[in-house]
Amino acid sequence: MITGITTFLIIFAVVGAILYGRKLAKNEKLDAVFGNPERAKGGAHWIIVGTSFLLLTWLYYSWDLAKSFYPQSANELCQVAKVNDSLLSLKYLFPIVEREFKSTSIIKNENRNIEKLANEIKNSPNVKDQDKNKLLIFIEKTKKTIPLLTNEKLLENETKNKIRELTNRITWLTEDFQKIDYPPIKSIEEENKRIEALKIQGGWGSSGTAVENTIEIPTIPETKKGLKFDAAAKDLTLISEDFFKLRNHNSQYKVLIKEIKDDIKKYRSELGESEEVASALAKDVLKIARRIEYGSIFPPNTLDAMEQSIVEFDQVQKKEQGSLRLVDIFLFPSGTIISSGPNCSEQGSGRWLPKPSDTLKKFALILKPSVGFKNIPLIWYEMMDVSKIVGFIMPDWLADIIPGKYPVHSADGTVKPNFKSKVLNVVTGEFKLFKIPVPMGHIWDSFLRVFLGLTLGIIFGVPLGLFMGLNRFAKGFFDPLIELYRPVPPLAWAPLVITVFGIDNIGKVFLLFMVSFSIMIISARAGASGTQLSKIHASHSLGASKWQILRYVIFPNSLPEILTGVRVAVGMCWGTLVAAEFLAGTTGIGFVENVAKKYFQYEVIWITIFVMGMLGLLFDVVLRKIIEKTIPWHGKG
Repeated sequence: MITGITTFLIIFAVVGAILYGRKLAKNEKLDAVFGNPERAKGGAHWIIVGTSFLLLTWLYYSWDLAKSFYPQSANELCQVAKVNDSLLSLKYLFPIVEREFKSTSIIKNENRNIEKLANEIKNSPNVKDQDKNKLLIFIEKTKKTIPLLTNEKLLENETKNKIRELTNRITWLTEDFQKIDYPPIKSIEEENKRIEALKIQGGWGSSGTAVENTIEIPTIPETKKGLKFDAAAKDLTLISEDFFKLRNHNSQYKVLIKEIKDDIKKYRSELGESEEVASALAKDVLKIARRIEYGSIFPPNTLDAMEQSIVEFDQVQKKEQGSLRLVDIFLFPSGTIISSGPNCSEQGSGRWLPKPSDTLKKFALILKPSVGFKNIPLIWYEMMDVSKIVGFIMPDWLADIIPGKYPVHSADGTVKPNFKSKVLNVVTGEFKLFKIPVPMGHIWDSFLRVFLGLTLGIIFGVPLGLFMGLNRFAKGFFDPLIELYRPVPPLAWAPLVITVFGIDNIGKVFLLFMVSFSIMIISARAGASGTQLSKIHASHSLGASKWQILRYVIFPNSLPEILTGVRVAVGMCWGTLVAAEFLAGTTGIGFVENVAKKYFQYEVIWITIFVMGMLGLLFDVVLRKIIEKTIPWHGKG
């Protein structure tokens, strides 16, 4: 219900935003011509259109629209898939699914194998001539078994009657399948069992939870149409099993195949240890004979009536699907529901693209502090004593530089604190103050790592980049060092950095610093070296000092490049962070995705992708606002 209402609201928002955009376009100023940056500012209405398009695509290709508007469609398609699965083994016998009869295919393959093995026997240097003759006799006898199976005159009446019986069963099933009262009403006891099973199986969902018992596809039929297809699938399965138990073995064939088996067995028992090649070739002949024996080989026209009955049933079952076929075509893009025995599963985009409704439920579940992911919430807070923050900020050496010595225990085993030890307690955070809420969780850990790595990269990279852009010594000295490590992918550095700094935050932050550091150097250097010479000459002529030229001319000219570099560095840092948390980490978005990948938790994987995208967008929006405030003149000549 919620998904359906959301879909209508999205469509309404898209139509409204497009109409509003067209109205604004008509009222544009005449000077807002093509190429004018003012035309690229967009607007909230186009953001709505873009976001709505993504949501509609997700709803459609994840099959959430089908789940919302036709919640029982998956269950009904599951029963249809059971019929198709049961019917498929029978279809493969005829040129319905394949291009030729199964009997024809088997005969072609085995004749090819017989010819290939005969040539191998003739050309084998390790087999005696007398053994070759015996093996070729076995080959010839095996080849003669095929005509005994394909001869209409040799087909026994018992086999004919069984084929006729199976054909009639399919025909009767076709007739019954079209009736309104099919399948027959079960006993009250069986119907009660089915109702109880329906209560247990739950609905069309993704994965079971402690709160909600759901499975991927509910397999027990829930509707009248589902019951019809489920019953037909069971009948077809029995027909298929009975057919494949059937063997077209007439008396002449039985005599010949027994003779071949006995002769080969006797021949192999008489061979010595030095004649392993001949024994192996005889075994290959026996394998061919057995494949022919267990293959479904029949005379050419024997199964024509059965083929016709299968085609007729297939046409009827497609007709009986009715509107369900349209639902399958239009609301299950890039796949459908498939069956493997009694179980059904999603096959296509709906399998790896979780439904928004399921994803939101999972997101709400792991967002709860009491649940989280691996007992750690995605984002929450904890009460931390301010003393811990003071201890983290203040260096321990402040206590060491105070005159005097730290207290020593007395003879009675007590230690009396002095001023020096009290200062040490303050700088190490070993005291009680008051508590404040501090963010914590997977999202916060990843955010903090990116923020620290990016900030350090900006602090150290921008001054060095400006220095390289203004000083030939700095450029010549630092350029080879920077260009040596900059092209190396961050993943190549990750194992080394984590080995040196460990798997805690220091290693990850340092890796992110390396990524942002090189980007900020290149950006700042390009901005500094790209300053117009006329502006610098004008500043000199006005009596500006070097510091004033750097502060008021070079740095403002470099800001667009620097801020663009920051935007690039944000994206690189997020990609690197996820890789680092993949390799070594116990918290963070990358850690969550890595664990979810191992257990095929597609909803959690998409949640992590969404969270990373939103955090990246948050960084980018902040940077856009900074750009608007700091360089409003950029792009306006």
